[in-house]
Amino acid sequence: MSDVKREGIVHIYSSHNNILMLLTDITGAETLAKCTGGMVEKADHKQGTPYTAMKVAEVIANKAKEKGIETVIVKVRAPGGNKSLSPGKGSEAAIRSLTRNGLKIKSIENVTPIPHDGCRKKKKFRKK
Repeated sequence: MSDVKREGIVHIYSSHNNILMLLTDITGAETLAKCTGGMVEKADHKQGTPYTAMKVAEVIANKAKEKGIETVIVKVRAPGGNKSLSPGKGSEAAIRSLTRNGLKIKSIENVTPIPHDGCRKKKKFRKK
């Protein structure tokens, strides 16, 4: 029974100001661990930096090992909608840190919501 390798999903929400990581089981229904930039770094202007993302990923990787998870699927998400469609600078560092801490990454997928002509953008973004 101990030879069974458990899988999990790591959801990474990376904006330009903060990073949020969530570890769930393979169905995505049960949350196993959660960590944000504010839980690791107390200075507000440093919560979206790659260094903070590495520290958040270390916390998630350690909790995953405690639960017996060795392989993960990574889902990266940016704010999306009528906000930025590109993830913040911390997402790449977080993925690198997950592998350095002993987790095997099965796949990486971008799940940023993309509008299909939805909400109207702010005036400064509606220039001709």
